[in-house]
Amino acid sequence: MEIVAADLDVATARALLAWQIELGADEAIGEAPVNRYEVPAEVQEPAPAAAVAPVVAAADDPVKAATAAAQAATSLAALAEAQAAYDLCDLKKGARNFVFADGNAQARVMIIGEAPGRDEDIEGRPFVGRAGQLLDRMFAAIGLARGAADAGAALYITNVMPWRPPSNRDPEPAEIAMMLPFLARHVALANPGLIVLMGNVPCAAALGRRGILRLRGQWCEAFGRPAMPMAHPAYLLRNPAAKREAWADLLDIKARLRELP
Repeated sequence: MEIVAADLDVATARALLAWQIELGADEAIGEAPVNRYEVPAEVQEPAPAAAVAPVVAAADDPVKAATAAAQAATSLAALAEAQAAYDLCDLKKGARNFVFADGNAQARVMIIGEAPGRDEDIEGRPFVGRAGQLLDRMFAAIGLARGAADAGAALYITNVMPWRPPSNRDPEPAEIAMMLPFLARHVALANPGLIVLMGNVPCAAALGRRGILRLRGQWCEAFGRPAMPMAHPAYLLRNPAAKREAWADLLDIKARLRELP
């Protein structure tokens, strides 16, 4: 049955709008239809091949281009600028904001998440939605906070992907590969004592493996540093019983921090 405006009350219309926004809609549709197949009266001639050759050459190997840009960065500010300027990842075209990092860059603990969600895309910071609020409470329980000035009590937080995938889908392997050089350089410049891999995507990027429920709770090495895979807070919100295992992982991280210089 066709739904017209007269059929909707305010609550239903608002719920439908919120659902469409969550799916990634960010533009209202006009009243008049647009014929996308209509040929304009004056068709511009394509640009000469020489004008587009540099772009095509770069697009032939986006990972190589990302590696060169990342390695040229000598500071976190320069890395953020280089990654924000990287144009070969299509996720950039649909995202509102570039999401680089949050917290104290001098922190001994670096958390690597998956990708920005809707709230993070709007605000331009990682882990600010419901999952981020749970993450803050989890680490506060072992004395760590992203806002702490003391590096020993601080967190530094980033994601594998700096742009939100449409409809919050998982990043594709090619997209992860493009961002991996930036992530590796990010870890090298921040130089944390240990890393927390929050979810499957960070494990795929840093370890080349998935299966977070098998990997969690086991120390491994990522980017030359001790790393603890943990279930993503969004998973914990859907499966509260798994919080017991997450608490055990947090206590393990707290104990490992005592061993670091």
